[in-house]
Amino acid sequence: MREPPLSNCERRFLLRAVREGKRLDGRQCYDYRNVRISFGPDRGCCVVELGRTRWVLGQVSCELVPPKPNRATEGILFFNLELSPMAAPGFEPGRQSELLVKLNRLIERCLRNSKCIDTESLCVVAGEKVWQIRVDLHLLNHDGNIIDAASIAAIVALCHFRRPDVSVQGEEVTVYSPEERDPVPLSIHHMPICISFAFFQQGTYLLVDPSEREERVMDGLLVIAMNKHREICTIQSSGGIMLLKDQVLRCSKITAVKVAEITELIQKALENDQKVRKEGGKFGFAESIPNQKITAFKMESAAVDTNNVEEQAEEIITKADPPSEVFATPILHTPGTAQIGEGIESSWGDLEESEREEEGESDAAAFECQRMETEDTSTISKAKDEPIVLSDSEEEEVVILEPQEVPNKTRTQTTLKQENTSKKAFNKRRRKKRAAR
Repeated sequence: MREPPLSNCERRFLLRAVREGKRLDGRQCYDYRNVRISFGPDRGCCVVELGRTRWVLGQVSCELVPPKPNRATEGILFFNLELSPMAAPGFEPGRQSELLVKLNRLIERCLRNSKCIDTESLCVVAGEKVWQIRVDLHLLNHDGNIIDAASIAAIVALCHFRRPDVSVQGEEVTVYSPEERDPVPLSIHHMPICISFAFFQQGTYLLVDPSEREERVMDGLLVIAMNKHREICTIQSSGGIMLLKDQVLRCSKITAVKVAEITELIQKALENDQKVRKEGGKFGFAESIPNQKITAFKMESAAVDTNNVEEQAEEIITKADPPSEVFATPILHTPGTAQIGEGIESSWGDLEESEREEEGESDAAAFECQRMETEDTSTISKAKDEPIVLSDSEEEEVVILEPQEVPNKTRTQTTLKQENTSKKAFNKRRRKKRAAR
């Protein structure tokens, strides 16, 4: 399914907002969306939320494999990024689009080529067995700036991951379980993080951390990967725009500030998770969901004081107002009956004023129909008594015609229908008002 294009009105609105220094989510031009990090129950599993762009990082796996022939003493890093239709309808499953290939290459350059992980520490037996670290990234919801969220999720997962400990005795390699020996963290030198910049009108206007709609109207994109030591790990420009040296320097200064803030956030999140795991507290995705929301799994219990309950109940009863009508003795309307309820007279059969008016109108209509019926009957009886005589002067023959017997009730079909309709409507209104009581 192809992604629906933006209309001309939306495009003009977004470009006008950029010119005026406004954004749809209320941010300023250089503001970054809130980053939230939560960890799963297993090591190397985390969720990174960048606004509404949510990345879930699957379990970082590792296995012993033969090394590459040209790098016999180095481990292997493998990154796999998946864009599913669950994140956006424009992503097709099982097909590597041009965007997916570009993102995978950029992540590999950012994390692997920058030597942020010591791959030589992943070697177990030179030329025979090394650790292969695989990082799987899955996009849950796409709201723009995929590469920034992917880089943060990948480096957080690698810092959180622990590989099994191994020992080598001669040619025998022993892999220990977490119960036998504590897992070993990866050797990470620095944390490269990508920051994206969107340019509009051939570089005249600049936005940091573009959203999905802003990406669709931008002219070019600049991605800078940097660590907290202000070392540029990789830089990539796309869109075919020409950038000046001053523009690139300004973007690099902004990147240094944003990377320092995100790195501090990552370190705090890792320390808090490590502290909770050591203390034996609860951890995982369920614990990261905030309380007091519909999606919460639990709520804090409220303290209830159960002391002196009877005294408090008596005070409430004494302070309460008495009922409006109290009947001390039962009211017996007729001998052989008993009281049910409060003894108030039943008003079930009573009619309201509107019902009385409608009943009077229906009685008048019935009386009019009865009067017309009697008039028709009298007319027919007169016709019975007087025979109809037809005479012909030429032939002088007299023919006496006797009228046929007419039933007593000779209402017309229209009158019957009107009467039935009025009665049905009256009964229906009466039932509705009784039910409303």
